[in-house]
Amino acid sequence: MKKQLPKRSEVEVKYTWDLYQLFNDESSYENAFSNLEKSIADFQAKFEGKLQDAKTINACLTEVRKNQEVMVRLSAYASLHQSGDSISEENQMRSGRGMMRFQKLSKMMSFVSTELKEVPEEVIREAISQNKDHALYLEETLEDRKYALSKEAEKVLINLSPVLNAPYGNYNRFKLADMKFNDFEIDGVTYPNSFTLFENEYEYEPNTKVRRTAYETFYAKLKEYQNGLASNYQTQLLKEKAMADIRGFKSVFDYLLHGQKVPRAFMDRQIDLIMENLAPYMRKYAKLLQKVNGLDKITYADLKIAVDHDFEPKVTIEESKDLLMDGLSIMGPEYLEIVRRSFDERWIDFPQNQGKSTGGFCSSPYGANSYILINWNGQMDEVMVLAHEIGHAGHFQYANKYQNIFNTRPSLYFIEAPSTTNELIMSRHLANKAKDLRTKRWIKSVMISRTYYHNFVTHLLEAAFQREVYEKMDKGEPLSANVLNNIKLTQLRKFWGDAVEIPDWAGLTWMRQPHYFMGLYPYTYSAGLTLGTLVSKKIFEGVIKPESWIEVLKAGGTKKPLELAMMVGIDLTTDKPLNETIEFIGSTIEEIIEMSENNNF
Repeated sequence: MKKQLPKRSEVEVKYTWDLYQLFNDESSYENAFSNLEKSIADFQAKFEGKLQDAKTINACLTEVRKNQEVMVRLSAYASLHQSGDSISEENQMRSGRGMMRFQKLSKMMSFVSTELKEVPEEVIREAISQNKDHALYLEETLEDRKYALSKEAEKVLINLSPVLNAPYGNYNRFKLADMKFNDFEIDGVTYPNSFTLFENEYEYEPNTKVRRTAYETFYAKLKEYQNGLASNYQTQLLKEKAMADIRGFKSVFDYLLHGQKVPRAFMDRQIDLIMENLAPYMRKYAKLLQKVNGLDKITYADLKIAVDHDFEPKVTIEESKDLLMDGLSIMGPEYLEIVRRSFDERWIDFPQNQGKSTGGFCSSPYGANSYILINWNGQMDEVMVLAHEIGHAGHFQYANKYQNIFNTRPSLYFIEAPSTTNELIMSRHLANKAKDLRTKRWIKSVMISRTYYHNFVTHLLEAAFQREVYEKMDKGEPLSANVLNNIKLTQLRKFWGDAVEIPDWAGLTWMRQPHYFMGLYPYTYSAGLTLGTLVSKKIFEGVIKPESWIEVLKAGGTKKPLELAMMVGIDLTTDKPLNETIEFIGSTIEEIIEMSENNNF
């Protein structure tokens, strides 16, 4: 029987993140929270009802920034503990108490945004001229005025925020704490299953019987929860539709894209061009997987297997550091210091354990270290995952250093560019260093299966699913588990055509993704990777210096996505960057096919 995942208390501490760099201990955390509550009470007494002149507005916003810096550290401390072990009662209670305390503090500070929306524009303009640090915040305040509600209505929404945001928490509790997957048996061997084991092990399992059975049993368990999770998801959708309507947006798309600072046409372009132009290449790649792995057919359960699983190197955590330090050296010594610190100062949480969040992410609370969660399985492609998340860390270490807390976060449309740029820098570096064709083929296949399949296919199909779901919401059409399953199944079959057998149960795939509780996020992966593809190419070919890209990272959220891209000479207003990226993916797949057909590996 395969080993069950260890409990959090059983993993090696040296491979976990050190959250006590945020606060030395629980007592320090509690003291900081209490001090923040006192600070915000004093802040409210000092400024509420008094935001009428430019000088007072700027003095107020200076204190808002200071309070927010503490709040994000407190929030990160609680949420990251929960991400590492959601089963822990202590973590659940800390998170729950924190949420209630943050709700109270948010209500106390809510007067700032509501009062500023009533200040005459000329006063706001004067405040901007007096303090450029607050310019972006105040410009966005002016922009949001057309969608503002009355002061009383805004207060009601703030009071209801824990309820309005409940669907995401409910989803994670179902997924990480309640779902218990059945073991399955193959040839006398019993295999445990879970979200973490499935998404980090079985999807890539070379044994076809084990892999396909893992899929079937995993999806059988998802099916048992489909109606409850569909109801929970519909609650999220109804909330978003209601917010769009009451704030005066023409559609839920306009509401969700407002903060991304790009038109809907940009989202539609990503979905439509990739569905049309990339699908034929990916079908070829699927057929290659079938051939080189000697499969009777290629199914949905086979799409993440390796081209050459016998060759895939195992990598230790220590070796991954050496590989990343070497591969990302092109970015210069300052950037490499971020890479080194991420390992040496325990920014990264490696182990797989019970109750740990699936997938990977990076959290970068202002003025602190970044924190990276992955589920390390020792495979070489995990180095690409690390490169990706360190890309996020590098981005926000620079943005947090060079911008104030109001100005650090760019549009979601840009957010995945620094991470995917790093992935491709690593892939190009490893391919260039490859000493034989088999190694080169393997590296290029990882580029397709890990970087592009994940970001240009998996998330793209999520985006296509989302678009249809939101179109139904705008039309007032009801949703159910069956409707959601059919939408997802239709999109999968449309993309893969006759090349891949897509079983009916694959429609349940929508249940696996938390991105649906984050607005129109999934399509931005391909948008970011489009930019990442071209930036990494320009850096490797010497068209731009790494320092130019680092200047983009330093800019944080001070520029719109199109302006950030133009800093390195890429015009995102045209189809050209996306088409060039699709052509690069296609040519890479053709190269892998040629190497496979002309060589006996």
